[in-house]
Amino acid sequence: MTSPHSAQDWLDYYQLRYQVLREPWGQPPGSEQDELEASSAHRMVRAADGQLLAVGRLHQLVDGWCQVRYMAVAESARGKGQGALVLRALEQQGLAWGCDQLTLNARENAFNFYQKLGYKTGKPLEPLYGIPHQQMTKRLRLAGDAAQFSRWCADLQQTWHQTIPLSAFMQLQIQQFDGNLLACQAPLAPNKNLHHTMFAGSIYSLLTLTGWGLIWLQLRALGLQGDIVLADADIRYLAPVELDARAEVQLLDAVGDLTVLNQGRRVRQLLLVRLTQGERLLAEFHGRFVVKPVTVAASAG
Repeated sequence: MTSPHSAQDWLDYYQLRYQVLREPWGQPPGSEQDELEASSAHRMVRAADGQLLAVGRLHQLVDGWCQVRYMAVAESARGKGQGALVLRALEQQGLAWGCDQLTLNARENAFNFYQKLGYKTGKPLEPLYGIPHQQMTKRLRLAGDAAQFSRWCADLQQTWHQTIPLSAFMQLQIQQFDGNLLACQAPLAPNKNLHHTMFAGSIYSLLTLTGWGLIWLQLRALGLQGDIVLADADIRYLAPVELDARAEVQLLDAVGDLTVLNQGRRVRQLLLVRLTQGERLLAEFHGRFVVKPVTVAASAG
């Protein structure tokens, strides 16, 4: 993943945009660019042989919004995750700019692609070149400020320790929450196995509770209530945990709209949680959580 730098990079970058987004509909060269190019962030992926695989652009709007435009993937690279790599890099850039929400105008054939990456459907748009378009949005950071995040984390940690005794025994602690990234840690000492590395059950519990915690924080930000349960999970233990490690989950990786709890419907949310030591990835957890609406019992008359 990189940004265009050389004259050849820019030539290839705009050429792929044109070939995918404009040429098939008889538009002239140059129509793949606009007046915001110089003030935008640009990302691209090349193959080992130099072929350009995917490109995309991000620019800032107002009130904490940013917009993705000109996403294009070479025909030979479609369905191989290259577009998702570009989009993730643009989302990270949006966070670095301080943006809270992202919008884009998706073509009909890309609706499912964006939905699988956590985008919500917005209003229908006017067709472009006869192609139906749909506005889609994604929240990059939960609504709230640093003081609120700190209070929520204190409440979450208390909830863990009071209702899930294992978390207190593990000495699970929240290290960081910025509205997107939740990072938690459990020290090695109370979680050792006979090999003096972290017990696999402790790793699984740490990653599960970190994912559970991000959903709890989303509910708090949305003013919603729900019972959170882990429905299914897949974990890869990649290396022994010989020192204190850090579990991380990002709102960017959350797929599943919690707001439908307002309609009395249960929600599924998919999360990716990683266990790291510095830059080293030690374990990776893909969890499918279910959030059930809280039913308030009627008072006896």
